[in-house]
Amino acid sequence: MSLQDAPPLLLPAPKAIIATGEWRTIPATFGVHGHPDYKQAVRRVLGERAGEDPSTLAQIVCGVALEPLKNPEAYRLIVQPSRILIEADDARGAAHGARTLMQLMRQFPERMPCVRVQDRPAFAVRGVMLDIARDRVPTMAQLERTIDLLASWKINHLQLYVEHTFAYRGHDDAWRDWSPITPDEILVLQKRCQGHGIELVANQNCFGHLERWFAHPRYAPLAEIQGAKTPWSFLQWTKHGPFSLCPSDPGAFALVDDWLTQLAGTFASPLINIGCDETWDLGQGRSKAEVDVRGRTAVYLDFVARICARVQALGKRPMMWADIVLHDPASLAQLPEDLIGLAWDYEPDARFRRWCDELRAARREAWVCPGTSAWRSITGRTSERRGNLLVAAREGLAGGATGYLVTNWGDDGHRQQWPIELHALAEAAHRAWSGEAPFDARCSALHAFDDASLRLGEWLDDLGDADRALRAVGGQPGAGGAATPLRNASALFMDLHQPLEQPWIGTAGDWQAIEDRLAALFDTAPLGLDPLLRAETMHALEEASKAARRAVLRRRAPSDRSWRPTLAAAFRRLEERHRELWLARSRPGGLEDSSAYYRRIIAELEA
Repeated sequence: MSLQDAPPLLLPAPKAIIATGEWRTIPATFGVHGHPDYKQAVRRVLGERAGEDPSTLAQIVCGVALEPLKNPEAYRLIVQPSRILIEADDARGAAHGARTLMQLMRQFPERMPCVRVQDRPAFAVRGVMLDIARDRVPTMAQLERTIDLLASWKINHLQLYVEHTFAYRGHDDAWRDWSPITPDEILVLQKRCQGHGIELVANQNCFGHLERWFAHPRYAPLAEIQGAKTPWSFLQWTKHGPFSLCPSDPGAFALVDDWLTQLAGTFASPLINIGCDETWDLGQGRSKAEVDVRGRTAVYLDFVARICARVQALGKRPMMWADIVLHDPASLAQLPEDLIGLAWDYEPDARFRRWCDELRAARREAWVCPGTSAWRSITGRTSERRGNLLVAAREGLAGGATGYLVTNWGDDGHRQQWPIELHALAEAAHRAWSGEAPFDARCSALHAFDDASLRLGEWLDDLGDADRALRAVGGQPGAGGAATPLRNASALFMDLHQPLEQPWIGTAGDWQAIEDRLAALFDTAPLGLDPLLRAETMHALEEASKAARRAVLRRRAPSDRSWRPTLAAAFRRLEERHRELWLARSRPGGLEDSSAYYRRIIAELEA
């Protein structure tokens, strides 16, 4: 189906759209008339398409809705043969109407169907969080392009997750080799976000996930665990060494205070995300005696309360990942009343309704935070992503959540390619605005990738489910030893990172079926893309294919070493390509750390 023959494909999908059966010619530029504030907002969205043409046929008239829409971001768009009307209660709504018009013109560049669109967002806050701490810090050009794209999907909130990759004054030793984002760069990005109606929010993990800081002698004494060999439990994994700050160390709070002070002086937003998630090593080291006496929750809450108080003293409002406090909902009463609780989970069985209810029962604002399911995957995890994003919208709305913040993490070297992330972000933007409305992958193909064939979205969905059968049984054994679904990773990724002599789940036949599915995707790959997007997409497919080949061979011929050199050479080429593609969108700082994952795979094959 051609673009012209397809129905209007809009991202996010509007609440209501009716085609009148008429058509209108699209001029090169539009004259924009009406309410001064609305006119300015519409012209900003239209950019070069906004001219001063006085022709009636080229007019866009924008103004206050005669029938109030009762939402500052709602809009009514009416495309007629003679003119285009945009009605809204606020300039923000008028801008969204213009964004929908721009998408219609992308699909119908010369002749557009006349339509009536009435639309409003499901969630007041529609956010994206990009992990810039796990090796991959995007270039300014990449961040600016991403902001523009997110704005076109009506996203209005952006966080850049930081552990050690913000250039804090006086802490050069922590970030020097990581190509950090600087305060001056934040000011540039902030201005761009403000021009699009996006709030750029500071995000610094202030308790756990600080192992990069503890790698330096200056900060190591502040850690809960001293030394690299102390094991501690992290869900189903065993971790070693420093991870969280020691809450009883005065230097730990002084460090956090310094971070927050610098962030508050850089970011205009009244919000600061203080993180504080997954502090599972708390009580396993220096604070053990105190935790044994007072309890882990009490020790945790005291430190978090101090952080929140400092945020408030700086004139800001704290928000935090709510996983620890939701293990003991009664503890919420000990945190500030203005705290925003960020309830996160990345699987279709996430209990967002329960968590929202618990946060709201404690009179705390609740946001739902699903994920892109891109990290630790190579190809993404389509079914899990789709279910997770949908349940977050459904249960978040039912539970009174005011925000929908999708997270895109970069665990284990942030090796997933941008198209895997981008397709997921497009679906998340749809859910944040459109709630439970069906998602059409053709909209992602068109508005995320400019794919005129409209096939890439569905193709990426197929790629992300190539190993779904093994994901369904690849988790930790449940009650009675029954298999459970693999969580937070794909089967391809997990098997690739298991030692050659220790095959993970699945037979050679299971993995051969996965390899065959990936081979079929080579034959159907949409290639009419931007060259960089095409290269990134094919790299993801090739890496998945080589991971499947390794999985087959190490099960089928474990004692035969003849296949290993050929596969090692293939992974060496993958590493080289990974490095090339990395530098096209990301800064060099974390590249060596990310590439080390490939080198370990290659070294094992060559051993």
